[in-house]
Amino acid sequence: MDNNTSGQGKDSEIPIEIQGWNWGAFLLSWIWGIGNNTYRTFWVFFPFVNFFMIIALGLKGNEWAWRHRKWESVEHFKQVQRKWAKGGLIFIGVMLLLALVMVFGIGSIFKNSEPYKMSISHVTNSQKVMSRLGTPIETGFVSGSMQTSGPDGLANIAYSIEGPNGEATVAVKAVMDMSTWSIECLIVNYEDTNEKTILVPCN
Repeated sequence: MDNNTSGQGKDSEIPIEIQGWNWGAFLLSWIWGIGNNTYRTFWVFFPFVNFFMIIALGLKGNEWAWRHRKWESVEHFKQVQRKWAKGGLIFIGVMLLLALVMVFGIGSIFKNSEPYKMSISHVTNSQKVMSRLGTPIETGFVSGSMQTSGPDGLANIAYSIEGPNGEATVAVKAVMDMSTWSIECLIVNYEDTNEKTILVPCN
């Protein structure tokens, strides 16, 4: 470009070739901002403003980067921004993968826990639940919380179960005293109905 005015702030003329959405700025926000001398991206750390700033980065990222940093040419600018976009996609992909690993990892921890195993035993040994859902019973994802402190602990978990005749959600509350778990509440709530089976009454 003969008249390269990049890096001159408000005096920079924005080439038509670089106008458009900037995926790198949108996906990487403040990280992209540091690399492109666009420090207004730190507004993403402020509540209420952050959402609008992320959108603004996508819309105005090219313009801000061109104004705040000296570029060799339009092609050089576009080449660098493509790398930022690829980096953003890789970053998001890695974050999603880690999230999935954490979710399924936590689910695996729950399924190996004593409260879960004890509750499943109650459920599968209940003639009422088995006749209502049918056999075999399959279990789904486990969610909730479980905390231990020395010999004491508390668990509140829930998971889905499914049989040939229907589905249900199992809600469990268990406590650990002197390193021994016991169930204090265990209810099977059947889907699409108000019907439930109380296997352990809640205290």
